[in-house]
Amino acid sequence: MIGTTSWKRTGRRAVVVLLALLLTGTSVSAVATERRPGETPSLTAELRTIESERDVRIGAFAYDTGTGRTLAHRADESFAMLSVFKAFAAAAILQKARRTDPGLLDRRLHWTTTDEVADSPVTAGRGETGMTVAELCHAAVTRSDNTAGNLLLKQLGGPAGLTRFFRSLGDPVSRLDRWEPHLNQWQPGERRDTTTPAAVGPAFTRLVAGRALAPADRDQLNAWLRANETGDARIRAGLPPDWTVGDKTGTAVAAYGGAHDVAVAVPPGGAPVILVVLTRRTTAGAQPDSVAVARTATALVRGLGLTP
Repeated sequence: MIGTTSWKRTGRRAVVVLLALLLTGTSVSAVATERRPGETPSLTAELRTIESERDVRIGAFAYDTGTGRTLAHRADESFAMLSVFKAFAAAAILQKARRTDPGLLDRRLHWTTTDEVADSPVTAGRGETGMTVAELCHAAVTRSDNTAGNLLLKQLGGPAGLTRFFRSLGDPVSRLDRWEPHLNQWQPGERRDTTTPAAVGPAFTRLVAGRALAPADRDQLNAWLRANETGDARIRAGLPPDWTVGDKTGTAVAAYGGAHDVAVAVPPGGAPVILVVLTRRTTAGAQPDSVAVARTATALVRGLGLTP
């Protein structure tokens, strides 16, 4: 367990500050500018350089729970949700098991081959034997297994049920409308299955460093995120190697080469830092760019004053 006591203490302040910004309509990027004048090179200039060099569009959010500093870029711009939803689905399952459905995590689910969809490295061929809901959460978060994601959604009332969970977190923007793999079909202007950095950042904060989940469930969610196997080239690659990182990625060529990562990162002896990096390419069919995500993460933690 990493810094649970610190997370409890700072998470409450993080949620209050971030939700207050949302409820009052204050621009997160404006707050970032006010809090960081003259302390670091312009984050906007640095990220626009990355955008130009990598042919991407970047949405970013960073929050240091220890200092209260916040940074953002294109904070209110809409991006495809992609597989980032799976971290929230796992959190919603933990909350449901705690509040209304005891035994849910240990329940074994079965499915047929017609239920299986592409990019399901854990669940493929295992429908007859089945898996527990807890095992499906692990598969969805750590391997981004699409069939596991759909099976979790069924336990929550489908995409609409997960959207209601976002609203319960104080997120008025993030939404899920379709199932895997169709939710990955996205183009600029599409409203379905979308989020923004300013919306998903505070919601993620409430889950991993706040009080939206019971302490044991928060610890379990963070353990799944730390065990993720799909994010080594993204936010993790942009941070010092001695930081502890838990993250959930999202990737889709069909979403203008979308490459996302949301993470909670803890420097040695420090407080958790929430990092959200959402990216897409500027042309349809382009390949996702993990390098842009990693470089953005580097810029964010430097902008927060946490690295040279």
